[in-house]
Amino acid sequence: MLQQMVHKLGISRHVIFQNSFVALRELGEFLGITDLYISPYPEEAQITSGTLAYAMGTGKAIISTPYWYAVEMLADGRGKIVPFKDPKALAEQINTLLDNDGQRHAMRKKAYTFTREAVWKEVSKRYLEVFKEVRQNRIRHPRPRYSYIKNVEAITRFDLPEIKLDHLKAMTDDTGLFQHANHTIPDRAHGYCTDDNARALLTAVLGQKYLPANGFGLDALAGHYLGFLLYAFDEKKGRFRNFMDYSRQWVKETGSEDSHGRSLWCLGKAVAYLENPSHMAVSTVLFKKALGVAEHFFAPRAVAFTLIGLDAYLGKFCGDSNARRIRDILADRLFVQFKDHGTTDWPWPEDGLNYANAKLPQALILSGKRMLRSDMVDMGLVSLKWLLAVQTHDHHFAPIGSNGWYQKGEKRTRFDQQPIEAKAMVDACVDAYNITRDRQWFENSVMSFNWFLGHNDLNMPLYDPRTGGCRDGLMVDGINQNQGAESTLAWLLSLLTLQKLYADEVFNQPPLFQSPDIK
Repeated sequence: MLQQMVHKLGISRHVIFQNSFVALRELGEFLGITDLYISPYPEEAQITSGTLAYAMGTGKAIISTPYWYAVEMLADGRGKIVPFKDPKALAEQINTLLDNDGQRHAMRKKAYTFTREAVWKEVSKRYLEVFKEVRQNRIRHPRPRYSYIKNVEAITRFDLPEIKLDHLKAMTDDTGLFQHANHTIPDRAHGYCTDDNARALLTAVLGQKYLPANGFGLDALAGHYLGFLLYAFDEKKGRFRNFMDYSRQWVKETGSEDSHGRSLWCLGKAVAYLENPSHMAVSTVLFKKALGVAEHFFAPRAVAFTLIGLDAYLGKFCGDSNARRIRDILADRLFVQFKDHGTTDWPWPEDGLNYANAKLPQALILSGKRMLRSDMVDMGLVSLKWLLAVQTHDHHFAPIGSNGWYQKGEKRTRFDQQPIEAKAMVDACVDAYNITRDRQWFENSVMSFNWFLGHNDLNMPLYDPRTGGCRDGLMVDGINQNQGAESTLAWLLSLLTLQKLYADEVFNQPPLFQSPDIK
């Protein structure tokens, strides 16, 4: 019909019909030679037009009928609108724009400028802004990734996963325990660290004590990790070196106070539970040698780690007067830090909460109990109760995130949540229960443990039943799939602690049936 009209008017030499769908490259060529782009849709119910968008993007003067998309895009002088089915008005606008270069070029510039936000470079920036906004919103208001289904339900009483040491063994070579992993593969680039090997020693020792050890090889593993600690200890300085690269060279000659304290904590507990006489002798001597410098520690976590190790050590060697003296000094020091710095609303010795927080009140509770200091025990219980409230959300454990921590007077960081926090809270609640016999502490220890199994902000388990390892953290957008040493040890030690707690509960319960003749 249109072709017949053109022929009838005698303008065939001036009109070319392209009666086909053109590819984007060809469309661009057409628009490149265009002075005016006309979009004469016959009805208003048109919500988009790809060619109109491209015409604006290439800076063309545009005339269109008033369909929805055109009215919005061509507002504010970015194009001309003519009525539907009005060829006379359309012709007038074409002639006006062809005769008025200034008006036509001003319109082209407005259309081109308006569409700069729609080029892919700018669109990708907006996508990134949206992703960032959504991520921040997820940090403030976490949403579970999956429904909380049966296979990640909270454990019930006396129902715990079996311990599996496959990943711990895979992460151990003839030097010691690797520090990091790429998914489940040991990451040799980061080498080893002493406090991980100390926690591995404690895992092996507790495993020998409370698990059927046949086939586990735990005694050999304990000796292996103890050998690493022996090599890490600097006799001249009385300090542990901490980081060793894969070539067995120490990265620094002296480790941090915190890493030294963690080594003392694990050595002290190992001494309390070891049954191998050779391992016992070596661990005891090493603990006593490493203890001396700790008397001068002031960092709250270094002090707390050391106190927890001392409590276990003194449970076995209560006659060690030097160990008692250092315990008293450090316990008083930590107590004064709590007393001088804490308030009713913030019963804490620092202006921030960061890592392994529950170790601090745990150290006060244990030391106060052994020193017969009820004020110290009470201080520990009050601060632990407050800390637990801060880290509990909707009846599940939600530890302080490591991506910013929690500074007094500011908003707490929700992610990234680390397994070490769940482990610290499990230990502290178990010790609080053992001392007070308040059943709530028992329940809180189970709640904290369930964080590993999926009772957390995202309803996603960090424990990997295939390997027996633990993933490295709970992120705002999912799970960190790496299974490093610290995370795996946090899981294994928490599981061992709960297994001991449950076993103690069973043994402490009265028998279900008792003959009336038995007194």
